[in-house]
Amino acid sequence: VPQTRHGVTRHAISPSALKVCDVLADRGFAAYVVGGSVRDILLGIAPKDFDVATDARPEQIKPLFRRALLIGRRFRLVHVMIGGETVETSTYRSADADTTEKDEHGRVLHDNVFGNQAEGAARRDFTANALYYDPATDAVIDYHHGVGDLKQKTLRMIGEPRARYREDPVRMLRAVRLAAKLGLKIDP
Repeated sequence: VPQTRHGVTRHAISPSALKVCDVLADRGFAAYVVGGSVRDILLGIAPKDFDVATDARPEQIKPLFRRALLIGRRFRLVHVMIGGETVETSTYRSADADTTEKDEHGRVLHDNVFGNQAEGAARRDFTANALYYDPATDAVIDYHHGVGDLKQKTLRMIGEPRARYREDPVRMLRAVRLAAKLGLKIDP
């Protein structure tokens, strides 16, 4: 989605998140501001934090920054600390049915598989949270019609909702919280 259709600019993005994207891009990696911060800017809300998604692996990200910590058990992330801000930086993930470990109810127990940007977008919970902002071009990459859903004030699950809620039952609480917080209606 070009900048003329969404209105997000570099000026709305945290300088720390832009720095993380710029450093990764300078090293040849793809890097995008992703998720709730992009959603909030599109809704005219000041984001509380900024996350970055990249094709760089955690062990490639950490050495690029003076203050960076590897975190997470189920899926490794890098917390890049710049000034008083922490930019959560994650590698694109994939859903691999052969290696995803689930319990008898379908809840995901283990799924640490790297992927590409489209697969990473499909792994996110709601269409409004699967938006990638490219600071190099000001474009928003939208695989799941999240920009349109936000314009229609709708919170929509990515994928088949019953299966996605079984994978992670906390998504039900997130749906209610986000809908109430953002003034969105939950897709039936």
